[in-house]
Amino acid sequence: MKLIHAIPFAAALMLTSAAAQTTDPAEIRVPTVLVGAAASGTSLELDAVLEPVRQATVTAQTGGNVLALRVAAGDTVRRGQPLLRLDDREVRANTARSDAAVVQAQAELRNVQQVVERNRELKKNGFLSAAALDSAENQVKSAQAALAQAQAARVQATVAQGYAELVAPFDAVVLTTHVQAGDLALPGRALVTVYQPGLLRAVAQVPASRVAQLNAASDVVVLLPDGQRLVPTDRDMQPTADPVSQTVEWRLPLPASAAGLRPGLMVRVQARTLLPAAGTGTADRLSLPTRAILHRGELTAVYVAAANGFILRAVRTGPTGGDTVDVLTGLRAGERVALDPVRAGLPGAIAQ
Repeated sequence: MKLIHAIPFAAALMLTSAAAQTTDPAEIRVPTVLVGAAASGTSLELDAVLEPVRQATVTAQTGGNVLALRVAAGDTVRRGQPLLRLDDREVRANTARSDAAVVQAQAELRNVQQVVERNRELKKNGFLSAAALDSAENQVKSAQAALAQAQAARVQATVAQGYAELVAPFDAVVLTTHVQAGDLALPGRALVTVYQPGLLRAVAQVPASRVAQLNAASDVVVLLPDGQRLVPTDRDMQPTADPVSQTVEWRLPLPASAAGLRPGLMVRVQARTLLPAAGTGTADRLSLPTRAILHRGELTAVYVAAANGFILRAVRTGPTGGDTVDVLTGLRAGERVALDPVRAGLPGAIAQ
């Protein structure tokens, strides 16, 4: 009796095991993306520095020691506000000497003019030769020239006296000071540099061989150290190259949102060009999100959606532009590719 009851139990166990083995694995649905055409091009990144669009360096127009430096870097100044004062004692002394020279020249001119008047009377009465009169008249001309020279020197001395107090040329922020109180400021020496806030540009030095490529750029962004991306309001490639470095200055004015940034900040310029990459010979390429690409050693591949799942297919990729990558060979427009290549390789994976 025990044997008879054991046979049905064993048969039931075998049937249950067979049923478990024939059950299909759970389906894994993987999101896909449609392969589409993308404009051919390359990406290029350059180092750049922020510079003010409007900047001025106040220089010494006359010599003298710096008596007082009234501003520091970062100060906001108004147009006409004093920045520093130079010792003008020597300048005032020159002005006084110029005034005295003018008075002396005026007196000499009056003297020779009186001599000429007397000589004319003497010649009229026959007591003086014509040559002597001509000599006296020439002395008048010389005295007139001497007076004009003295008057010009006085004007120059007066103007120089006005350079003792140096002021801001426009509403600005002080970028840097080049002197301290007590320093000797010779004519032409830089004293204070100011810039107009709110107007900044990124300036990059572009290799001359890349100028044409960047002039054709479709997208240009300036990347700040904190990750912020700014789109320039204009692009200004300078017309000439530096003869030594063979680079061309590229100026990219920034929008008003960059007003709080400081000049001198190092940034990156990212440009996407529409020029075909060397050796492709094509005007268009296919584009995919970078996360759809599978890298296994030397293999670069994608999972292409098929009727019963996915097929692993090798591809050759080109330049990467942000979150997308160009696919040069291995795919056709209109095919669907798995966005998660790891899950697409699992048994039971199908396109979502």
